[in-house]
Amino acid sequence: MSGVLEGFTVIFVVIALGYMLARLGVLGDHGQFVLSRLVFFVATPALLFVTMATSDLAVILSPTLAVAGVSALVVGSIYLLIAKLMLKRATPEATIGGLASSYVNAANLGIPIAVYVLGDATFVAPLLLFQIMIYSPLALTILDISTMGKKASLRNILIAPFKNPIVLAGGLGLALSITGLELPEALMQPFELVAGTAVPGALLAFGLSLYGTRVLQKGISPRRDVALATGLKMILQPVLGYLLARLLGVEGHELFAITVVSALPTAQNVFVFASRYNRGVVMARDTAFVTTLLSIPAIALVTALLA
Repeated sequence: MSGVLEGFTVIFVVIALGYMLARLGVLGDHGQFVLSRLVFFVATPALLFVTMATSDLAVILSPTLAVAGVSALVVGSIYLLIAKLMLKRATPEATIGGLASSYVNAANLGIPIAVYVLGDATFVAPLLLFQIMIYSPLALTILDISTMGKKASLRNILIAPFKNPIVLAGGLGLALSITGLELPEALMQPFELVAGTAVPGALLAFGLSLYGTRVLQKGISPRRDVALATGLKMILQPVLGYLLARLLGVEGHELFAITVVSALPTAQNVFVFASRYNRGVVMARDTAFVTTLLSIPAIALVTALLA
C-alpha cells in the first residue's frame, strides 16, 4: 500500500506545482497551450523513441500484451458506440472519450506502482508497447482524419499517420529495437534529455489547466461523458482485464499484476491529445482527475483481494 501512496504523491505534487504556476502567472496567459504543444510535438515523441529503441521485445511479448490490447480496445469501442449512438457526440469528442475510458497512465504512475507494489517494472512494458505502437497511432489517426473537414481526401487520410510525430517516433524506435541497431551515445543522449521532460511536462500542463475552473463544474463539464468514461475505466477495464487473464490461464502474481495495471487511472496524455486538437479538453481533464482519485481505493481493493 505504501507504494501506491508514494506513486500518487509524486503525481499530485507535480500537478499542484502546475496549478501554482498558473495561479502566480509565471508562464503567462498561454502557458498551458504552449506547454501542451511542447509535450505533444517534442517531449513525448522523444520519450517514445527512447523507450521503444531500448526495449527488450522478448520481455514485452507476454500475456499482458494481449490482455492490455483487447481490454483497452473493447472498453474504448464501447464508449465510442455509446457516445455516437446515444449521446450524439461528434467523432473527435467520442474518440477523446474512448481514450479517457481506456488509455492507462502506464508511464508516470504505472512504473512507480509496478516497482513498489508489483516488485517489477516490466509488468507495464507490454502495456506501454500496445499504447505506443497501436492505440495511440489508431486514435490519433482518427483524430487527424475527423478534424480535417473538407481536407479529408483519400491521400490525406493515407498519409495522416505518417505526419504525426508520436507515431513516427514510436515506429522508428521499434525499428531500432527489432533490428538490434544501437545509435551512438552522443546521438541518444539528446533524445534521452528531451524525453525526461515528457512526464513532468504533461503533469504541469494538467495542473495549469485546473486553475480558474472547477472539476465537474456545472454547465462547463460534460458530466455524463465523464461519468461514463470513469465507470468504464475504473470498473469495466479492471474486471475485463482480470477475466481475460484467467481465460489465458494466467494465475498468481501475474494475474494480480495484470489486474492492478488495468485499474490504473486515465493517462494525462489523453488531456495532451485533447489539447492538441482542441476537442474534448474539459472531458479529458475531468476524467483524468476523477479516475486518479478513484484509482487509489481501487488498487488498494485489488491488492487486498488478489495479493
